[in-house]
Amino acid sequence: MNSSKPAAPDENTLSSVTEPGAPAKEGGDELAALRADLDAARAQIAENLDKFLRAKAETDNVRRRAESDVANAHKFAIERFALEMLAVKDSLERARAVDVQNGGAALDKMLEGVDLTIRLMDSIFQKFALTEVNPARGERFDPERHQAMSMQESAEVPDQHVLMALQKGYLLNNRLLRPALVIVAKAPAAA
Repeated sequence: MNSSKPAAPDENTLSSVTEPGAPAKEGGDELAALRADLDAARAQIAENLDKFLRAKAETDNVRRRAESDVANAHKFAIERFALEMLAVKDSLERARAVDVQNGGAALDKMLEGVDLTIRLMDSIFQKFALTEVNPARGERFDPERHQAMSMQESAEVPDQHVLMALQKGYLLNNRLLRPALVIVAKAPAAA
């Protein structure tokens, strides 16, 4: 923005106003000069107001565009993931369409397709930083990543270690998305 000060009166105007005893200029010249200064100040005010209103409108437009972009980002955040998952759905639908009544060959083909689908899904998960939490038997129970469904006595597996994983858990960018459901071993009761 242009921040200009009102124009200072020129020397002739100052001398006629400030010097007593100087011959008085015609009142019309001084009045015309003041009117010209007033008109110039009004024009500057109008120009500054116009600049201010345009800047305010531009700021409002930028704010509205940013709000719209954020809303769309939330709305379509999983678009890439969804597109990748469509291939998995197509593959599963093809597996479902296999006629298993005919016996071994069709069933083998279907199982092969399911294996390929699982590999496809694993590659999609890898692309989107989705990793499995699948604790092995004997792994230390981690309450940050595992959810204990029950405890069972076990002589083979140490106390507070995973006896069995019931369901895999998942991490999304190393943040827990779903804990692994496990059965935790406990020391056998004394006889």
